[in-house]
Amino acid sequence: MTITEKILAAHSGKKEVVPGDFILADVDLALGNDITAPAAIREFKKAGGKKVFDPEKIVLIPDHFSPAKDLESAQLAKRLKLFAQQQKIPHFYEIGRMGIEHALIPEKGLVLPGNLVVGADSHTCTYGAVGAFATGVGSTDLAAVFISGKCWFKVPATFKFIYYGKLPRWTGGKDIILHTIGDIGVDGAHYKAMEFSGETIKNLAMDDRFTLCNMAIEAGAKNGIIEPGEITWKSDADSNYSEVKEYDVSKIEPQVAFPSSPSNIRPIGEVGEIPIDQVVIGSCTNGRISDLRIAASILKKKKIHPEVRTIIIPATQRIYLDALREGLIDLFIKAGCIVSTPTCGPCLGGHMGVLSEGEVCLSTTNRNFIGRMGSPKSKVYLANPAVAAASAIKGRIAHPERI
Repeated sequence: MTITEKILAAHSGKKEVVPGDFILADVDLALGNDITAPAAIREFKKAGGKKVFDPEKIVLIPDHFSPAKDLESAQLAKRLKLFAQQQKIPHFYEIGRMGIEHALIPEKGLVLPGNLVVGADSHTCTYGAVGAFATGVGSTDLAAVFISGKCWFKVPATFKFIYYGKLPRWTGGKDIILHTIGDIGVDGAHYKAMEFSGETIKNLAMDDRFTLCNMAIEAGAKNGIIEPGEITWKSDADSNYSEVKEYDVSKIEPQVAFPSSPSNIRPIGEVGEIPIDQVVIGSCTNGRISDLRIAASILKKKKIHPEVRTIIIPATQRIYLDALREGLIDLFIKAGCIVSTPTCGPCLGGHMGVLSEGEVCLSTTNRNFIGRMGSPKSKVYLANPAVAAASAIKGRIAHPERI
């Protein structure tokens, strides 16, 4: 079996599973946020739920519209808090202790290799970076998990990706996954497990691994996963893969996703002159401390272009504090950026950077669909933190080498 199949078999009490099998599996961790959990709570109550299956295995994080941007978002966050109090759920993270969910949960050590994790958020697939099976579910499925501790799945086939070679300067996990999505398309791994492997991945830093698995959903995958290194949780040598692709990463330069799809990829050298109005550096994709360090290394002793607003969002309070201690926050503000408390905010067009008609944003987030960040007549380009920082200085999408 592949690593994904092994985890699903172990959690469904089976010796073996194969792609296409329908299983009912035990859940190790269930996640909801301020948008999706209130609907799950409503369905939980409608179904007659009284007590959650295990308060220790539920995580509730208000991060999408928090700090509350209006009355409606305040009410959503309140429902989360009240449910956590009523059910004695210890893993409720209020403002001041919170962070963007997919950065906070690994930081808190709540997900481990071999775990099965579901979350009512599509980017739950991020936790595959630590060797867990993690996938997004709907709010009604989350309600069922709250009651039973179980969730049903169709076992996905596994699409194996092998990466070799040394990453060039300014190229990282974001560029690997953008290049891959550009190659196979947004449905190229439809309902499949994307298994990332090879020498490049073995030497890849954890933050880059999180970025890689975070965007597996943008290729239509059920989950993304990287072997954690333990013999128990490695794919067998004779595993049956639906497809295998290999990439030489030494040939991958920084990538830019053009509107309005993460698969509309061009290497930075082929981008041309594209003026921008806004830069966002943050999100569950690229808001970790290494991302902020990369951006700071380019912004040091520089100034943001006077016609560009640049928004820096550390993904968790701990990352914010680390950046403060390292002098990065001071550096960002002197360069002309604003720094926000942890929030998903602009990524989904929620707040803290909504785009007006005709505006153009370069973002380190994960999606650039029409209207994703505000007006349907705005445009969003995706890139890594180095490209984002360089572009903020130049006022147009730019290669970091230009700085």
